[in-house]
Amino acid sequence: MNIAVIGLGSMGRRRIRLIQQYNNSFKIIGIDLNKERRDISEAEFGIDTKDSLEEVIKYYDLNCAIICTSPLSHNKLTQISLENNLHVFTELNLVTEGYDENVQLAEAKKKVLFLSSTFLYRAEIKEINRLVKEQDNKLNYTYHIGQYLPDWHPWENYKDFFVGDKRTNGCREIFAIELPWLIEVFGNVKDIIVRKSKISSLNIDYDDNYIVIFEHESGHKGVVAVDIVSRKAVRNLEVFGENIYLSWDGSANGLKMMDIKNKKEENIHLYEKVDQLGQYSQFVVENAYYDEIKSFFDVIAKAIEPIYNFEKDKKILELIDRIEA
Repeated sequence: MNIAVIGLGSMGRRRIRLIQQYNNSFKIIGIDLNKERRDISEAEFGIDTKDSLEEVIKYYDLNCAIICTSPLSHNKLTQISLENNLHVFTELNLVTEGYDENVQLAEAKKKVLFLSSTFLYRAEIKEINRLVKEQDNKLNYTYHIGQYLPDWHPWENYKDFFVGDKRTNGCREIFAIELPWLIEVFGNVKDIIVRKSKISSLNIDYDDNYIVIFEHESGHKGVVAVDIVSRKAVRNLEVFGENIYLSWDGSANGLKMMDIKNKKEENIHLYEKVDQLGQYSQFVVENAYYDEIKSFFDVIAKAIEPIYNFEKDKKILELIDRIEA
């Protein structure tokens, strides 16, 4: 299989590493306008690189495109890839431009159009989902996700990548990461109450913190605090009801459940081996990214339904639009 990975930043290189881990016989061609990124990828992974998708399509017999560029470029790259009969895997889009057209094009071309939603593949999320679904009673939850924006990519200015743009801002990305699994676990959203503002001195033209109350159709309720101002990177979840108390600090080994009888919190161990890279925080678990890549190739080979798709994501982005409005 011949695969074009478009965008050789940190996410593109992650996907290359994991594809090689999945099947090192696949031929990968990296694409990036930045020569330094191409050189790094050639040296690190032993792959060919080019600066143009059209050139790679012309000279290589491609099967798939993995799109890892900034979100506002995804629509056009997806369209070009589908028109050239490629299966497509795309990272978070954050905007719905081209969604309907590309879904229709993928159906017409009989090609897989696969959208990333990595947290749905986290073992901790799957376990939280199982435990919540076992409960007969209604539950509440509190969830705080925050990290100071300049710390996201310390090697570059936050104005120089997509979170500096109001359309694809940092808080919007956090919501787009977290809401798919929150809705999967607690149910579709019935109502929301939003409080938001800008409290930092960051050079941005959008709100940098949100507190949102979610009422779910299931009867569960939650308070979600999202920000890009917290000087400590945090992901703190509590789920509580009469018969359950769960907590999760976002790390691979940080899911705990209260033993109600013995009044003691106990860790829930879910991994035989945790794959993590030193340059990322404890919240970044490579296992889920690998499982997502595997799922993409399984969808191609076995024609199974992916657990997330563009139709679901369109509803998520419409909900984020409501939150931001």
